[in-house]
Amino acid sequence: MQCIILAAKEIEGIAFNLADLAEKLNQLTDPRDKRGKVYELGTILTMIVLARLSGADKPYGIFEWIRARRSSFISLFNLQRGQTPCLNTIRTLLEEVVSLAELESVLKQYLHEQYGGQNSALICIDGKTMRGTIPKGYQQGVHLLSAYLAQDGIVLKQIEVNQKENEIGAGPALLESLYLKDKVVCADAMQTQRTFCTHILAQGGDYLLWVKDNQATLQADIEQFFVPPRQTAGWYIPQLPYTSAVSVSKGHGRLERRTLTLMSDEYQFINWPGLAQVFKLEREVTTLATGVSRQETVYGLTSCTPAKADAHQILEWTRLYWNIENGLHYRRDVTLHEDDMRTRLTNLAQIIALINNFVVGLAQKLGYSNLASARRYFDASIASQLFS
Repeated sequence: MQCIILAAKEIEGIAFNLADLAEKLNQLTDPRDKRGKVYELGTILTMIVLARLSGADKPYGIFEWIRARRSSFISLFNLQRGQTPCLNTIRTLLEEVVSLAELESVLKQYLHEQYGGQNSALICIDGKTMRGTIPKGYQQGVHLLSAYLAQDGIVLKQIEVNQKENEIGAGPALLESLYLKDKVVCADAMQTQRTFCTHILAQGGDYLLWVKDNQATLQADIEQFFVPPRQTAGWYIPQLPYTSAVSVSKGHGRLERRTLTLMSDEYQFINWPGLAQVFKLEREVTTLATGVSRQETVYGLTSCTPAKADAHQILEWTRLYWNIENGLHYRRDVTLHEDDMRTRLTNLAQIIALINNFVVGLAQKLGYSNLASARRYFDASIASQLFS
């Protein structure tokens, strides 16, 4: 097969080689009867990945993108019948043939083998609804809960949340599929549940969680740590020992100052599985054009001991957590137009989400921070090599 190469941005010795990915995709189990099978499973998936990298988003757009390059693909993949797959073939393959578990494993393995990583300590967990799968007149569609390595840009695992449950019920199931020893799991306040924390600790990991109104008593207990002691005449009540860290960032017309105060609960005042430290995070965001500021204070807890994570480390992890929103979900929605894809085919929707995860991860591994810009480069580079 002709080699298609996508160069990394300002990173020497790293590139994307289509032949390597095609070899991986050809390892997928194909349950179809050999009689009447026109296209290899790996071949169709490779073309779909190329289409997604180049800017084709919906199934029909993918079909048109492939059809417009028919002569090049006939030569590239040695297609015997002189044609490329039709729209129905693509849809049927994604909905009925491809194994979600196998494809997820192969794409993740490819990124690891080619570009390394997946060794960062922080695993971020968050959910996302694919809005294009919500039927008219209903409120629920395909909702996926993902475990994301924020520093590597790689989704370790995503599972569908059953419509009869929510992320709280799906959280432990996601954890059971992960290797958590010496990892730190960070999730939003919805996952601040005893069962969730117990699962993490049992697997040798630690948790870092936000606490909000869904755990009102727990939040009130944590807030008390940060209330200055009331002084009484003749008595001196010392302030509990604490450490703090500050970060300042500027971008998108805003100046953000984040102050984290961290306290140890070494005497176990709060009855919570494995709790070691509690924290208060104060955010002040100033809009530079207007000078208007807004403040927000949130609380959280962690099983990490002071020896494992100080205030600076906790502050960094809380910042990295938002990469799952800004670095993954936002890009899937805004750049890859995931929510614009209207379908009632559950498996197809999840396969597209897996491929979107791969596109986001690959762009990051190749050094592209702007995914839209990366896709424009990919499109031009793929076209020049296909038509050369």
